[in-house]
Amino acid sequence: MIIIGMILGIVSVYAVYLNHKLNQTIDHIAAPQPLLGPNSTADVPAGLRPMNHHTIDLDKPLTFLLTAVDEREGSEGSLNTDVMMLISVNPATHQATVVSIPRDLEVRAEDSGLDSSHKANYFYAYFFNQNKNTALSQTKKLFSDLYQVPIDYMAVINFDGFRKLIDQLGGMKVQVDMDMKYRDESDGTNINLTKGLQHLNGKQVLDFIRYRKSNLGTEESSDLARNQREQLVLNQLMDQLTSLNGVTAWGKLLDIIGASVKTDIPADELRKFTTSYKSLKPSNVNYIHLNGEWESPYIVVKQQELEHAIAALREQSAISIDSRGTTN
Repeated sequence: MIIIGMILGIVSVYAVYLNHKLNQTIDHIAAPQPLLGPNSTADVPAGLRPMNHHTIDLDKPLTFLLTAVDEREGSEGSLNTDVMMLISVNPATHQATVVSIPRDLEVRAEDSGLDSSHKANYFYAYFFNQNKNTALSQTKKLFSDLYQVPIDYMAVINFDGFRKLIDQLGGMKVQVDMDMKYRDESDGTNINLTKGLQHLNGKQVLDFIRYRKSNLGTEESSDLARNQREQLVLNQLMDQLTSLNGVTAWGKLLDIIGASVKTDIPADELRKFTTSYKSLKPSNVNYIHLNGEWESPYIVVKQQELEHAIAALREQSAISIDSRGTTN
């Protein structure tokens, strides 16, 4: 009885510690909390005001823009979003739709409001260099307007944090679809994967989803194939996280997440997500792959195919478009 009591005491203390760590992590990755006056938001800088703030209803669909950036030394500080996914989750039906946006997809000047056309992965870095405090909200607004899909929230993960997260979970079993070899001494990239089913560590999983070109004799890949790999890894990562049991398993993960993730989700709303995470996880995910042709320097996706993908997102989000192009 004494031993059992000691064990229960240790578990209780660790649970309190973990709850404290969870709250620290949430406060770190959540949207900054602006200082408000007693009766007004007038003293809040415009860029820090939520663009479509609302209280989360976990029974209603939510849409996220999920991105990943490379902040390693040697990556020239580009902050370009090498991974971009639009994700609509419907908790009521336990379904989700995921559309990967090719990084080289053209966004025309007339759609972005800039002086010239750019690739889709350009805009977060552009807005960040203008004002890091508003980069998330501005990027989210651009893609909301571009695809007429109101995006509730945006999250950015550092690739190095993703690598550490996979390692902490013990790696990942992956069906590598082709031999992959590429080396770049300027930023330390050294991809060396062999086709077949294998257990990969965090670096290798990152190499797997990022591989595109080769300088060591293997066949080159494409943005579209990369998008399929991203979706495969995301699905398996969700399964690993939701099957993770025990308070001890989450301690290190929270440290990694806190240091590697940025969102525009208010802290109180993030706490709702954490308490309802397993019930929010969809059991049926519709992954949509956008096929296109390379017309240097852009990927060109057929308009009909793009419209089909966006329509699927709207359907999952219970959004309709009227004859005037207005979202409902």
